[in-house]
Amino acid sequence: MLGAIAGDIVGSVYEFNDDFKSKEFPLFVPESRFTDDTVHAVAVADAILNGLDFGETILRYTRKYQDRGYGARLAEWARSNDPTPYESYGNGSAMRVSPAGWWARSLDEALELSERSAEPTHNHPEGIKGAQATAAAIRLAREGAGPRDIAGEITRRFGYDLSATVDEIRSVYEYNETCQGTVPEAVVCALEAVDLEDALRNAVSIGGDSDTLACIAGSIAEAMFGVPDEIAGEALARLDDDLTGVVLEFQSVVQATKNTHGRRKKNAD
Repeated sequence: MLGAIAGDIVGSVYEFNDDFKSKEFPLFVPESRFTDDTVHAVAVADAILNGLDFGETILRYTRKYQDRGYGARLAEWARSNDPTPYESYGNGSAMRVSPAGWWARSLDEALELSERSAEPTHNHPEGIKGAQATAAAIRLAREGAGPRDIAGEITRRFGYDLSATVDEIRSVYEYNETCQGTVPEAVVCALEAVDLEDALRNAVSIGGDSDTLACIAGSIAEAMFGVPDEIAGEALARLDDDLTGVVLEFQSVVQATKNTHGRRKKNAD
């Protein structure tokens, strides 16, 4: 999920700037910071890794990491004494789902885990679909599927139109916080890229909700290309020790058990 975190941090300084439509920018600047996208992705990783309840874990992380740019409804959910799903179809379900795509041993498991990770807040069909499409793209890329095959499967399963190019999207795209107005564009930004950095630059360059677009695109691009050491180091350097610990443990367990059942099966049950 480090590609997602890097995307969030890179995009954080360009959010809300619809006038910025360029791929030429410094990836990391002093103001670059992790936002709610990273907090919730790490929460999902923690829940999967340790067999915890998704809703309770996301709630705990949200309350611990306040002032990280949460949407109004999510913030209200986190303040509630009885937080319940609120039928959101915002892109928050897709920005946090990357650990499901990495943990899953099959496409079906990726779809099941991503639905469970979305449901505590984003239980609208479009919210679930956005999470599932993102996790599916990650899982398919991990299996070695190419951009054309990934695009075809995502379109077939979820009905997203992925026919526009990044240049075409950039010319008309405006700020959008919904899954249906974010996930297809982010997928295209990843599938059209030549490496992770290019995917992040594509995502930021179309404008809009830049941290989340780059987070989603980065999560898919990581599965396609990996994360260069320099980008990984810059991203990890901006996390605190607690977040870094979960990220590194999750990566270690996934790598060590990718061909076995072991702990992953135990905690997924």
